[in-house]
This record gives sequence, C-alpha cells and structure tokens, in this order.
Amino acid sequence: MTKTLYLMRHGETLFNQQKKIQGWCDSPLTEKGIKQAQIAGDYFKDRNIIFDSAYASTSERASDTLEQVTDKPYQRVKGLKEWNFGRFESESESLNPPLPYGDYFAGYGGEEEFQFRQRVSEALMDIMKEAGETVLAVSHGAACRQFMRNWAHTSEIDQKDRLGNCCILKFEFEQDTFKLIEIINHDFSSLD
Repeated sequence: MTKTLYLMRHGETLFNQQKKIQGWCDSPLTEKGIKQAQIAGDYFKDRNIIFDSAYASTSERASDTLEQVTDKPYQRVKGLKEWNFGRFESESESLNPPLPYGDYFAGYGGEEEFQFRQRVSEALMDIMKEAGETVLAVSHGAACRQFMRNWAHTSEIDQKDRLGNCCILKFEFEQDTFKLIEIINHDFSSLD
C-alpha cells in the first residue's frame, strides 16, 4: 500500500524575523507565522486532504504550527527537531558559514550533518511504518532539506527550490522508500 507523507516546515518565528539561527533553541510564531499556518491548513481543507496521523517536532514552533493546520490529535517526536547548531544557537544568521555546512557545527557542540540527516530520516521512517495512509509531520527548514537529500536518488523533482515557512513537501511512501512528488510553497505576499 502506498502512503502519503506531507512534511511541512513551521510558520515564521520571532527568530526568523530577527534573522537569528534557530535550531534546538526555540522562539514563538509571529502573527504572520500563525496566518501562514492557517493558509497551509486551507490548502489541505480545499483539497479534502484528511490526515490519519499527525506528528510534530518537540519544538514549540512546530507544534503551534500543526495546531493551526489541523485540530487532529498529534504526537511530538524528538527525531523531527531541527539541526543542533551548538554555540551558534540564537546568534545572528550572518555568522553561518557558506553552504554546504557539512560538519561545521559539530566543532561548536552541534550535530554532524550525516548524524542529523540520519536522525530525521529514521524518525520519519518509523512514523510511516506505524502511521495511517495520510500523514502530516511538521518540522523545520534544514530538517526538511536533509530529508529531501536523503531520498534525492528516488525523486525526479528539482530540489533547489527554497523551502519557505509552511512549505509542504509531498512524499509517497511504499516498501520502505520515500519519493518526493511535489514541493508546495505558498504565496504569502498578502501578509506583508
């Protein structure tokens, strides 16, 4: 049986607005972030997409986003947390090294890139093995990107698109394999 995973990034946060690095540290959704999540929720409602199961990172910004998208009960999963940026947490984004980051943050108490990618990928594999047919998981920008990279070999979608706040990645899951089907970035220009 083919299952569907909708992997979504959280809405805009205070730290996003202030251009601060936000991994394991957390900041609240802004008013704009709440409205972004509601627009994403409308995307699902307009298409009659009903979730059998819902999951969120243990970070408050992810669970708050999920609660704006659906009123379905959900589980919080530590494996869906953002990259641990170590001593760079809550510092200015201007301190980020050039992409790709690789293992840069591991030298400052954070996670190695492969360790992070594996954590997120294992969490989503476990979720999809247990979950119903249609699943929502709310996570983070780098977590979504690393998961896409882990499964790039199965997908034909151009993965260079920006993963904006409340971006939705639609994956098919069958025989322990994920395939990226679509990247949905919403138009939030009316919120500016």
